[in-house]
Amino acid sequence: MRPLDEKETTAVFEKIFKFTGNNLKNIIENPSHEGPEEKPGRYCFRLQKNRVFYVSEALVKRATNVSREKLISFGTCMGKFTKGGSFHLTIQSLNLIAANAKHKVWLKPTSEMSFLYGNHVLKGGLGRITENTVSGDGVVVFSMSDVPLGFGIAAKSTQDCRKLDPNGIVVLHQADIGEYLRMEDDL
Repeated sequence: MRPLDEKETTAVFEKIFKFTGNNLKNIIENPSHEGPEEKPGRYCFRLQKNRVFYVSEALVKRATNVSREKLISFGTCMGKFTKGGSFHLTIQSLNLIAANAKHKVWLKPTSEMSFLYGNHVLKGGLGRITENTVSGDGVVVFSMSDVPLGFGIAAKSTQDCRKLDPNGIVVLHQADIGEYLRMEDDL
């Protein structure tokens, strides 16, 4: 377990910024009320093996008592670095990203299961989309009852979605809560 170096921090923040925009500062400056201290602490990012964790400083102090080999997980796993050095967000980061999302997409109930099985979001299954979404932006996918289902990349802008045919892809799938069942051994 160690702090991120400058290159790793840049990669993590760029990926989170893609989904949260200027709300990234809310994640970084979020006070932590864990531990015995009366004064609230802060959250920080730590690297354990190839995974990046969002964890309170009080928990980091306690985790130093566990050897690196035996420490499996602590805090919220935000994502992992690939062997090539790129950073990928994992589904565990959904709650943090959904609370601070800049662009959102709501699915009709009929297309929720399709998305949860790992398919892209089609125009026919799109319930609503936030204004000013541009192609390539990170979007958080919600059900119509505002339950976060996953996240992906906008394939079309808000304006292009209006004149798209029903089978056109609107959001490219990246992660969904169905991964907890499909890939439980890897998480």
